[in-house]
Amino acid sequence: MQRIEEIVRALESDRLALETALALFEEGAEELGRARELLERAELRIEELTRRADDAAPADVVRTEGDDTDDPLDE
Repeated sequence: MQRIEEIVRALESDRLALETALALFEEGAEELGRARELLERAELRIEELTRRADDAAPADVVRTEGDDTDDPLDE
């Protein structure tokens, strides 16, 4: 992200030659593409981990007050 910010600042200046601006723009587009890809992979990984956690979680159990079952969590 730091490089993208540097490129944006450079492109916002009025002192760049056209060829330099075009080269920086191209580099910025490539950097953004890599950043998007990284973000997409991270999102997929988070979805996978969330799905695994949901699958591993015990089913919801409805308890009633005065339930006679021995539950170690009640101690």
